[in-house]
This record gives sequence, structure tokens and C-alpha cells, in this order.
Amino acid sequence: MQAYQLYRQMLRQRVVSRQQLLRMAAVQESRDQYPAALYYLNLYQVYYPSAPVWQKMTELAATHRLTGYPDTWRQQLALLLRRYYPSLLQASLALAVAAGTLLLLRRRGTARGWWLVYGIYLVFIGALLNVLNPATAGLVCRPRAALMSAPSAAGSWLTTVAAGDRLLVQGRQDIWYQVRWRGRTAYIRQHDLLVVE
Repeated sequence: MQAYQLYRQMLRQRVVSRQQLLRMAAVQESRDQYPAALYYLNLYQVYYPSAPVWQKMTELAATHRLTGYPDTWRQQLALLLRRYYPSLLQASLALAVAAGTLLLLRRRGTARGWWLVYGIYLVFIGALLNVLNPATAGLVCRPRAALMSAPSAAGSWLTTVAAGDRLLVQGRQDIWYQVRWRGRTAYIRQHDLLVVE
């Protein structure tokens, strides 16, 4: 238990390692605190995307009948893209700088078509930055949290979600998070959701 407290302190200081997050999840799972275990496994996915860890998350979620943990080919593809996203982005940006420098050095002898190709490549990098950027997830941290249709207590009630359910966060409005739930937009109070960052 002392190690767990030390790991928590390190996590607050943003010192993170693979073993630390896996051990924290294992401690919480052994204490039957599955929402906390899923939180640490979700953090692991943010820093070190891994198919076997995602599989563990889906098994744990299925055992406790939680939502938001799809086990589909799309999820596997998203994990693969997230795993190689930083390297792909760095290589794309390095190529853009090199190509831009080369075009500027040879601007008089460069046909306009090359500038058009370079512009299209920059649009591709912009898409890579915005479209492939991993979505922010949040875990419901209170049992029986309400999902609303609008960011207000006056909004209509959609459903009640369980502690440990995983929702994709789309934004924030005042004390509400805008989330994706079963293909539609919903709102949950800020204190009911723990954002995984």
C-alpha cells in the first residue's frame, strides 16, 4: 500500500511509467475498485497505447457491464494509429520543413505545380493534426450519474450511467462536459466525470 501512495504522489507530479500505471490498476482491481482500475488503464492508453491493455479493459468492463469500451476492428485501428501518431507526425513535419526549404531555395526554377503539391501536403498535415488527434475520454466517477440533453438541470434526463462508464469528451460548458453517448450528444456534470489526460 505504501508503494501505491508513492505512485499516486508521482502521478500528481506528472511522473508516469508503464509499470507504475499497471501496478496502480492491479492494486485497485484487487480491492474491487474497478472504476479506479479502469482509470489507470485509460491513463496507460493515453501514454502507451496497447492492444493487450485495451483487451484487459474490455474484459473488466464486460464483467461489470460498463459501456464505452468497444472491442471492434475500428478500435484496434485507432489504437494502432495512436501508437504511431507521434512518430508519423514528426516525420511528416520534418518532410514539410525540408520540402519547404528546398522550394524556397529553388523558387525561380520551381514550377507552380510543385507549390500546389506542397500546399496539398500541408493540408494533409493539418488533417493529421486535427482529425487523427486522439479523442479525450472521461470516466464516470460517481454511481448513477445523470446524462442530460442540455447543459442545464432544466434539460431533459437521458439516462443514468454507472461509475466506470467511458464517455468521449467533446467540450465543456460551464459546469458541464459535452460528451458522446450512443452516437448522440449528451451532458454530464463536471464533478461526475474524471477526464483522462
